[in-house]
Amino acid sequence: MHTSIVPILTLVLTAAAPESAPPPPVPATNTNVGNPNEKICENITPIGSRLATKRFCGTRAEWADRKAQERQALEDAQRAPCVHKAGCP
Repeated sequence: MHTSIVPILTLVLTAAAPESAPPPPVPATNTNVGNPNEKICENITPIGSRLATKRFCGTRAEWADRKAQERQALEDAQRAPCVHKAGCP
């Protein structure tokens, strides 16, 4: 009985095996960088508030600097051993 199932099972498994998928598309680079001195304004709503908004206007370079500073502050907070309110100096 095993001899008749093995060839059939092999045929079914090889037929059901997916063919090699084509490589994923390469993401396009952002060609819409624009002028670094272009002024951009945006309303910023703090988390947890629907009413309080701040408007920040700055050049693309200032936005990039602000984003880098926010990322650094987040990474520093995640690496911190404790919270200042918890009794740490």
